[in-house]
Amino acid sequence: MSILVDIKKDLGSFRLDVSFDTGDGFHGLLGPSGCGKSMTLRCIAGVERPDAGHIEVNGVTLFNSEKGIDLPPQQRNVGLLFQNYALFPNMTVEQNLRTVTRGLPRHQADVSVEEMLKRFHLEGRRDHMPRQLSGGEQQRTALARILLTRPGILLLDEPLSALDSYLRWQTELELMETLEDFAGTVVLVTHNRKEVYRMCRTVSVLDRGYARGAHGTENLFRHPRTLQECLLSGCKNYSRAKKLEDGSVYAADWGVTLKVSESTEGPVSYVGIQSHDLIPVDTEGENVVSCQVQRLIRDVNSAIVMTDTPGGTEGNHRFHAELSQDQKELWEDRKQLQLYLPPEKLMLLR
Repeated sequence: MSILVDIKKDLGSFRLDVSFDTGDGFHGLLGPSGCGKSMTLRCIAGVERPDAGHIEVNGVTLFNSEKGIDLPPQQRNVGLLFQNYALFPNMTVEQNLRTVTRGLPRHQADVSVEEMLKRFHLEGRRDHMPRQLSGGEQQRTALARILLTRPGILLLDEPLSALDSYLRWQTELELMETLEDFAGTVVLVTHNRKEVYRMCRTVSVLDRGYARGAHGTENLFRHPRTLQECLLSGCKNYSRAKKLEDGSVYAADWGVTLKVSESTEGPVSYVGIQSHDLIPVDTEGENVVSCQVQRLIRDVNSAIVMTDTPGGTEGNHRFHAELSQDQKELWEDRKQLQLYLPPEKLMLLR
């Protein structure tokens, strides 16, 4: 299975402009709340209509504004799992499943429902109401109901966001196990970068409704190209940057000139580095920044050190450094800290 999306829609406060093309497996739509992720899913499912563009699933056109094609949701072979699972509260698990088997011969419906109850380990919950189920059981019921319709594409709208941390982790594992045998494409909407990293093979980043292309997840987290991608990858250290003639960059917010291993050809507006890539040292030298320690937060195996940089107090002048306990003799009980920024770890961003 494959899905191709290239749509535009005016949402008032911003314009949705999303384009990506991906095949089987998990594809993530990553971005902050209110950036258009859920609206993108609703347009794919046919619940909302784009203003322009086209949508294809496995070569079949679901929507094409120029050709006047707009298939209704029931003809799109797409399953949409809503954030709250949208189970009927006054129906049992079995009754919820049977709502999508109407029109099938009775024997076929019975066999299909029993297969799903067994596959999703819900046999002992068939007579339970949704309120009597755990978060994971509710999710499995909703997925079983969707898969009874035999969709080619699954759309998951923040399926874990309503759960507390323990249930979230457990339900995520259950979700991945449940969908191991699904042969189609799964599009996962989330604002949680860790979920994307663990679950998705490819990802598109939305910034106020705009997204272009599908990135390999590993590559996005290791080599982001824009500030928004960098922030969504979890980076907390970034500065406005200016290219210099010798190939180095001046980090304005940090007040330092840095050697970089990445080519400075093309536009460079920011430079960034991940917290765990800052290295404490006891000498001065190239790419070593002398910092004033402002706060130390200890963890079991590491420590978070917040520092000021020579850039002063304007902009993003602080470093957020995640330092190993193995190196604590270099940072423990210090007011002044030398941090080395490896050239190969510096990210040049648009």
